[in-house]
This record gives sequence, C-alpha cells and structure tokens, in this order.
Amino acid sequence: MVKKKPDAESGERVDPRVRRTRALLRSAALELVSERDVESLTIADIAERADVNRATVYQHFKDRDTLLLNAMEEEVGRLARAAARCPLTRHGGGTPAELVELFRHVEANATLYRAMLGSTGTARFINELRGLLAHEVAVQIHAAATTGDEALTRLRAHYLAGAFIGAFTQWVSDPQRISAEQAADEVWDLMR
Repeated sequence: MVKKKPDAESGERVDPRVRRTRALLRSAALELVSERDVESLTIADIAERADVNRATVYQHFKDRDTLLLNAMEEEVGRLARAAARCPLTRHGGGTPAELVELFRHVEANATLYRAMLGSTGTARFINELRGLLAHEVAVQIHAAATTGDEALTRLRAHYLAGAFIGAFTQWVSDPQRISAEQAADEVWDLMR
C-alpha cells in the first residue's frame, strides 16, 4: 500500500508519486527560468525537461504561470520570512543587519529573482510577492502601534512592499550591481 502525506493546501492525503511528479515539475521549471526568459518558456519545455508528457503537467497545474508560482513559493516564503525579521518600523540608527541579510538573500538567488521580477517575469509572481511582503510590513506596523487605522496600515504596507520589489528588481537587473550592504544602506536611507 502507498503511504500518503497530507497536501499543504487542501489537507488531503497525496500519493507520494504525485508529490514526486510535482517536485520534478517544479525543479524543471526553476532550472529553465534560470537559463532563459520566462516569456519564452512553455509547458512543453517544462515537460521535456522533467521527462514527462504535457498532459502530465496539466494534471498537476492549470497553466505555466501557476506552475512557476508554485515552484517559486518556497523561495517567496523565504523572502517574506527574511522581510519579517527586518525592523522596518524602527526609526533612526544605522542600517539593520536584517535588512542587509534580506538583500543578501535576494543576491544569492539573483538569477531567479531577475527572471521572475524582470520585464519577462510574471505579474502573478510579482503580485504574490507584493502581497506577502505587505502582510509582513503590516504586522510590524501593528506591533509598533504606529497607526490604528486599518486603511492607513494597508496603504503604508503596500507602499513599502512595492518599494522593495522595485528596488530588488532594479538591483538584481543592474549589470554593475552594488553590494548587498550598499543596497541595504541606500534603501534604509530612502525609508527614513
């Protein structure tokens, strides 16, 4: 008998063969994203790299962007957790070490972020990332009690999340990229 683990999204038990196939597809998608622009990537390309047929891909993911978003989910989660550690509501002082670490995280995964945030990336990925970052910023704003107004908190959180995405996009795309430390210092200065 095949032992099943619960699926993270639905809570239902998923056959290990299904989990392996999804992992294989995610891995193939990430490899291809690091090699070429996202717009030129097709389901057929991913299927070929994963050594499965196209129908298999569609059994697991409704389209290319859903597969790419799923493949990047773990990376986006790591970025959101790194952002959560940044004391963004702190005033004054030098650049927080956590902000430098956030930029180092993006730098270590620059190829993927350049592909997914750049001009050939996907809007769904950018929107998902902005939403996760905005959530983490909103949590900090609430904890710091800088405002009790929910609408104002959401506006500030999305402003900062959008600023981070813009900064990350420019930074990883720049052929003469400055260091993670310099980028963090500059962003911290702009936030003040």
